[in-house]
Amino acid sequence: MEAVYTHGHHESVLRSHRRRTAGNSAAYLLPHLKSHMKVLDVGSGPGTITADLATRVGHVTASEVSAEALALARAEVSARGLGNVGFAVADVHALGFDDGTFCVTHAHQVLQHVGDPVEALREMRRVTRPGGIVAARDSDYTAFAWYPRLPALDEWMRLYQKIARGNGGEPDAGRRLLSWARAAGFDDITATSSTWCFATPEDRAWWGGMWSERILRSAMARQALATGAATEADLRRISEGWLAWAADGDGWLSILHGEILCRA
Repeated sequence: MEAVYTHGHHESVLRSHRRRTAGNSAAYLLPHLKSHMKVLDVGSGPGTITADLATRVGHVTASEVSAEALALARAEVSARGLGNVGFAVADVHALGFDDGTFCVTHAHQVLQHVGDPVEALREMRRVTRPGGIVAARDSDYTAFAWYPRLPALDEWMRLYQKIARGNGGEPDAGRRLLSWARAAGFDDITATSSTWCFATPEDRAWWGGMWSERILRSAMARQALATGAATEADLRRISEGWLAWAADGDGWLSILHGEILCRA
């Protein structure tokens, strides 16, 4: 099944994705990286994690499903003046690389959006050398926790789950990574979890402001309206809910992520 990318590439989405670094999004992988390694970063997005990885290893290949999406990573790498990053348009279900090309194959927030995450992991394993590492980290939406429990944010969660699953994705991917890796044939798997937490006024303003815009203007908003999953009034109500949460001094949000390190 071919999945549709729920988030799209509106500036409000990129604002969120550009905040990701190797430190806050791939800490489980960093201790295993060596300076000689060749790394494939699947679904590189705006390239902030890709560029961080490139400062730690010998070479990184950034991959995305389209040249347009890949241009975002190119721009980030160019701005940092990095010379050890290559680029490839590739579908994770059928990566255009020889067997055993990479020491590490990494995917951050990718498997929740693909049509067949087990096949994706098999393909990531194929392009990784024997003894190398396949690493993946994905959020788990049902496990998100926040306070105050505003009805508009409960509505946001229900809508996100409906849209993401309608697009062929799995928004609760974090809890399923271990099972997917086992189904893909891995038998040496380290499964962990970590969280992002937004609780300071600055963090709440950033996250709440980002989602208040995203729910109105991103690809998800267009999908919600086109499928009848929500009306414009519904989206405005959710947007206002995010702003109310951000303005509340008691506001707190924790986002759970599942992680796997698999030996090829």
